Amino acid sequence: MQTLTKYISEGERICARDKSLIFAPGDESRAFMIVTQGAVRVEQTNNAGRTVVLYRVEAGQSCVLTTTALLSDRPYSGFGYADGDVEAIAISPAKFRTLLQSDAQFQDLVFRGFAQRIGELTDVIDDLLEYRTDLRLARWIANQTEANIKMKQHEIAQELGTAREVVSRSLKAFEERGWIKVGRGNVSVLDRDALRSHGAIGAV
Repeated sequence: MQTLTKYISEGERICARDKSLIFAPGDESRAFMIVTQGAVRVEQTNNAGRTVVLYRVEAGQSCVLTTTALLSDRPYSGFGYADGDVEAIAISPAKFRTLLQSDAQFQDLVFRGFAQRIGELTDVIDDLLEYRTDLRLARWIANQTEANIKMKQHEIAQELGTAREVVSRSLKAFEERGWIKVGRGNVSVLDRDALRSHGAIGAV
């Protein structure tokens, strides 16, 4: 899969430390950023303080909120945090617009990435509209690549856009069934197939 990293010579290198805030609602987009190392976690928080993770921008990718802000001259509507130490290339708005108008490959990569993110956001919305949080949690755990998920329960709740108490109850039920083992700040996956089967309940 082609990435935007071939355009790193078009911008300036920037760095952000792990967990640092990169952008927040109301901020103006000052550059088109291409992540070259680490990842940026993009979140949305409602008026009640509940947070949901929308997506992550990884190496070779750009952020749809940044692209939207540049194309519409509107400020950011979400938060971006560094997941690990992040390095990125910042392309100025003027250079971004020039590339978008003159470079067909750049245009294709930008809008393909934009379309992919919109699809991911649609999936997030679909999951949030689904009533059974335990089903979403089972699917989320089953889809993690690591057998030992090193995350606290409130962080998992943010991933799913729900309350920590809801996640805690579901994790306890999964543990009682022998599907997982809950530790301090981590969840060990014991039966991925059972989790995947449970998560598929009601799926079309």
